[in-house]
Amino acid sequence: MKTKTNAATAPLADPADAFGAAVGGIWKSMAGLNLPLQQLAQIQTDYIKSATDVWNQAIHRLQAEPDATPSALGDRRFGSEAWAANPAAALTAQLYLLNAKALMQLADSVDGDAKTKARVRFAVQQWIDAASPSNFLALNPEAMKKALDTQGESIATGVQHLLEDLRKGHVSQTDESVFEVGRNVATTAGDVVFENELFQLIEYKPLTAKVHQRPMLFVPPCINKFYILDLQPENSVIRYTVEQGHRVFVMSWRNPDESLVHKTWDDYIEQGPLTAIRTVQAISGEETINTLGFCVGGTILATALAVLAARGKQPAHSVTLLTTLLDFASTGILDIFIDETMVQMREMTLGEQAPGGPGLLKGKELAATFSFLRPNDLVWNYVVGNYLKGETPPPFDLLYWNGDSTNLPGPMYCWYLRHTYLQNELEKPGALTVCGEKVDLGSIEAPFFIYGSREDHIVPWTAAYASVPLLKGKRRFVLGASGHIAGVINPPAKGKRSHWTNDKLPASAEAWFEGAVEHPGSWWTQWTDWLAPLGGKLVSAPKSPGSAKFKAIEPAPGRYVKAKA
Repeated sequence: MKTKTNAATAPLADPADAFGAAVGGIWKSMAGLNLPLQQLAQIQTDYIKSATDVWNQAIHRLQAEPDATPSALGDRRFGSEAWAANPAAALTAQLYLLNAKALMQLADSVDGDAKTKARVRFAVQQWIDAASPSNFLALNPEAMKKALDTQGESIATGVQHLLEDLRKGHVSQTDESVFEVGRNVATTAGDVVFENELFQLIEYKPLTAKVHQRPMLFVPPCINKFYILDLQPENSVIRYTVEQGHRVFVMSWRNPDESLVHKTWDDYIEQGPLTAIRTVQAISGEETINTLGFCVGGTILATALAVLAARGKQPAHSVTLLTTLLDFASTGILDIFIDETMVQMREMTLGEQAPGGPGLLKGKELAATFSFLRPNDLVWNYVVGNYLKGETPPPFDLLYWNGDSTNLPGPMYCWYLRHTYLQNELEKPGALTVCGEKVDLGSIEAPFFIYGSREDHIVPWTAAYASVPLLKGKRRFVLGASGHIAGVINPPAKGKRSHWTNDKLPASAEAWFEGAVEHPGSWWTQWTDWLAPLGGKLVSAPKSPGSAKFKAIEPAPGRYVKAKA
């Protein structure tokens, strides 16, 4: 960006020494950006005044009340008594928080387009979070006190944890030794009744004497493992759906290795949900089935159904889309990573035309990217606990699943990046050709249940709502509290959170919310009440899985989900 020379703005310059020290390591990276001169001066003035106040208050406490405990800092990283009881540590934390505030004000004042401003803000926030004094042993009084109290044992244990995580290739967010897929996560009873090189199809054992005649197919995301929908019996979407009397089939995507490196988006559609739909139809003997897609699984499911519609087939009696993007115009924080240069770089290194041939997008890279979207919660919190304090993180099924990453074939991933996130072509009727067919989401003839999570940072709820005008069937939109995962995995028995409903579907998400009614508890009951009449009449539950042609291969959850990236 060229430097502006008008009176309204000025390039970043070196202001007062104290302010320059606050900018620190990111100063050079922002040197080519512009700030409005008036805002820059105000930020500088406010910073120097606040820094002076902090310093004077610290001196006053030491002189007048040397035994007084500093007031709470209002940040959980510095919330322990050890920080408040140590005047030097408290002052360090106060100055850090002051510097962080000034840096974010600086980032917010950058003169540029919305994407540039978002990128600057993200980069500055990453630097701020990494530079917290709580992340350094010598500056963390809580970690130092523990080291003294344990005679150095906490440090030795922390080093051991660090070496173990280096071997595993990721920061441990939970005690992974506690969990085993098929033993205490993904335990709902069922059988694998079909498999190909991309997925296994699991049919779950009925839990009721009678089941709805029309079966249900779940299409989970392929960027992580299906058992997010089957963590524990008490919070399993799969088990809950089976308990409601539905005959449930779930796709378990294979964790790709080098043998699948050439697979494309077309392969994932044709050999994935298109094959799964045909198989469920054949096993159940039903022409139409109920379907559900979660996150990227919803994008894949909707694409597959549009391909079938182009072929004159309408196999979906209903479609449920959970935190799904069909219109990629507003993708939240992920948008800052996507531009033509980035996509071209991926295509040149991982795509079909890569000089060395296609590659795999490693699951660890995806997992690290998602973790650094919330670095304090998902990275630095564990650096401090695991390594500086030598603590073992508590067992948590959701975080175990979060660390159980999956790879993606480069060609498939590159196509997805370019045609959805970058060019947003899926929402344009006929703009994309998939499996030889022009894709038109509006051609899918089925009722839709569309769910968004209000605090979702991966699929913003307003972006989930943007699916509504793209689809022509009867539609229902429900909004849940919390985020991308916790909002979805919210069983009614827990009585947690809340959800919003509005039978009207105005043009904008904001207008929908203005007319919505909040209800306590889980949204699951809204969904099962909607789904029940779509399941058809009740019939005797099948006594064995599969059919004469599709026999049980192995017990659920199958071997595909157990393969590590």
